[in-house]
Amino acid sequence: MSKRVGVEQSLSNVSEVLRAKGYEVVELKNENDAANCDCCVVTGQDNNVMGIQNVVTAGSVINAHGMSADQVCQEIESKFIQ
Repeated sequence: MSKRVGVEQSLSNVSEVLRAKGYEVVELKNENDAANCDCCVVTGQDNNVMGIQNVVTAGSVINAHGMSADQVCQEIESKFIQ
């Protein structure tokens, strides 16, 4: 079963790379979208603007600020290996 990753709308390059690697990508439009994700990727530019840090999720929240799409993917993969 593929992992479900929530990605902020502005990170379309990250979404494309994750889809290519077989992840199920959910576009994060509000905090409810993060609820069933294994991991969420946010820009970090507006700290906690969507309230995702307050949502109880099974996975991690990754701040993609200053990271390339490949670096974000590596970070996600390292979270799932643990």
